[in-house]
Amino acid sequence: MERIRRALVAREFVLYYQPQVNLRTGAVIGAEALVRWQHPKRGLLLPQEFLPAIEDDLLAVELGEWVIETALTQMDSWRASGLGLPVSVNVGTRQLRQADFVARLRALLAAHPGVKPSSLALEILETSAMQDLAQVARIFAECRALGVGCALDDFGIGYSSLTCLKRLAVTALKIDRSFVGHMLDNPDDLAIVDSILGLATAFRCQAVAEGVETLAQGERLRQLGCELAQGFSIAHPLPARELPGWLAAWRPSPPTEATHAGLQVSAKTCVPP
Repeated sequence: MERIRRALVAREFVLYYQPQVNLRTGAVIGAEALVRWQHPKRGLLLPQEFLPAIEDDLLAVELGEWVIETALTQMDSWRASGLGLPVSVNVGTRQLRQADFVARLRALLAAHPGVKPSSLALEILETSAMQDLAQVARIFAECRALGVGCALDDFGIGYSSLTCLKRLAVTALKIDRSFVGHMLDNPDDLAIVDSILGLATAFRCQAVAEGVETLAQGERLRQLGCELAQGFSIAHPLPARELPGWLAAWRPSPPTEATHAGLQVSAKTCVPP
């Protein structure tokens, strides 16, 4: 844990950004900020390789605030160059339990007046939200009052999804990748995806499919009415410096078979490999 603390001080953490697109129009509608550890000896480490060690420690709060601050700073930089891209960041229950969480979020937003609060969204795991639903509900309500979006991540793997939706002021449901990945060959997973889309409509929030790795998955999601998606078939998480170039190269497919980035793709999916 001390090594992670030193890494935060030494600025070894970086944010990567995974684009999210509208499957119907092909428009890029935002990006999710994902933390990585650029370890001097082990290379680029994914969150699962270091976050579990600090999830119950105050260090998780420090790192979580760094993520929000860094994302806002990057959004400011992009805005100055003409790129106004909404960004979502992940927050944990340890972070949300802080009595001053909303006050600190308000201060961070005030320090970046060029960034509209509505262009920032907070994501929390559905299973984490259930650990302290009353507290999360209060925080979400206060964040929504600021204009900040709130999303339930990995939605559908918890056991009280309807309770979450009833209590929380969410603006988006992120369909867990396990359902998306198996929906083409497992009728149960397909039914779950379809049901989550129905819940999103009923509760007047967006649905975002995670882990879209093939054109066939993108097309099936579009047929089901799921408009928003992210995954490797669209883009891998990118360093901030590479995202503008990716956006410049991105071309939604026209209403016929078209070639994108040298590969043949189905125009209907608007999802290049």
